[in-house]
Amino acid sequence: MALSLVSSVSYIKSSNQFHYCFSLRKERLELDRLLLWSSHKKNHSSIRFSKRTFSQRFAVKMSASTLPMNLGKAKKVWIWTECKEVMTVAVERGWNTFIFSSDNRELSDEWSSIALMDTLFIEEKKVIDGTGNVVASVFEVSTPEELRNLKIENEQAENIVLDFLDWKSIPAENLVAALQGSEKTVFAISNTPSEAKLFLEALEHGLGGIILKSEDVKAVLDLKEYFDKRNEESDTLSLTEATITWVQMVGMGDRVCVDLCSLMRPGEGLLVGSFARGLFLVHSECLESNYIESRPFRVNAGPVHAYVAVPGGKTCYLSELRTGREVIVVDQKGKQLTAVVGRVKIEKRPLILVEAKLSAKEEETVFSIILQNAETVALVTPHRVNSSGKTAVPVTSLNPGDQVLIRLQGGARHTGIEIQEFIVEN
Repeated sequence: MALSLVSSVSYIKSSNQFHYCFSLRKERLELDRLLLWSSHKKNHSSIRFSKRTFSQRFAVKMSASTLPMNLGKAKKVWIWTECKEVMTVAVERGWNTFIFSSDNRELSDEWSSIALMDTLFIEEKKVIDGTGNVVASVFEVSTPEELRNLKIENEQAENIVLDFLDWKSIPAENLVAALQGSEKTVFAISNTPSEAKLFLEALEHGLGGIILKSEDVKAVLDLKEYFDKRNEESDTLSLTEATITWVQMVGMGDRVCVDLCSLMRPGEGLLVGSFARGLFLVHSECLESNYIESRPFRVNAGPVHAYVAVPGGKTCYLSELRTGREVIVVDQKGKQLTAVVGRVKIEKRPLILVEAKLSAKEEETVFSIILQNAETVALVTPHRVNSSGKTAVPVTSLNPGDQVLIRLQGGARHTGIEIQEFIVEN
């Protein structure tokens, strides 16, 4: 059987790295967050967020039975279309495995003559390659009962294609749970990027791949954008140490509180700044305070005018954030995760101006941020600041000479996208 060929070309590569892989790191971090939060709430009366609370004893160990079925493997994408424009856009973005109906070999031959691709044909509940070798078994599923009765391990093919006649009747979570532990690579036929996302993310593990069946170029573009955003999570951002040079109260203003659909840990927060050229790492409210309970899902981010980092290397104004929009959560070492905004609150609060430089030189560029003047608002530091293991300094305790972390990037922006243009901002 020619399965090895299909597997190799279906992985999307860039340089020497596989892309579109949902790594164990993210899943492990998310479990770690929940354990930490659960432990904190359980022992709240006697244990605060101390160094001991966040020790290595909470490291998550997964047994073989709890490993995702495609752990460490890249998510696969096959395209099913008869539209030449869709084919062209897909090939240009690195997807070169295409499915055709068995009676459409003429179109397959035509496209193969103008683009490098691997062609597969679907017929009689199986997918075959050009030489007739079976590369996948196809199952139609329309009810939960049919899903429960699936016996995919009995199939010789290493790939399984599921065609849901009514996918809404079977939640994606049920599908992933039912197939957990399978050694097969399971594909779901999806008609839209939103359907594909459900199958790829369900229960954090998702299926091994999707078949995008569409005649719409935008569907391919949207799916690629989705993958690009997720790939950022495997990248580490470069953070730079900066020295605080000025701290001053500036009066009242409208500040934005961002509540996420994720729990953050010590050292994590959002990248925010008055100017896009330098964004400060503003800590979440996961640390204990004498005045208020911890809120590990919240970042008191700054005034409405401030920039915040979002996926795709872009920024947006804090005032533009809405429920459902995504932001980038970054930790002290530059590791980043994508998080969904659950709620945004804008309220009038007393503000404080913070300025920093990379060195003490007079002509050195000044980076600034305005924040609420409150003990619960803090900036992430390069090192732990005391024996309790805290990795941030409250703005109420900031002094010239303190070290904080910032993200340097191009200053000129148009609709949040970095551009090459002369610009002066003060």
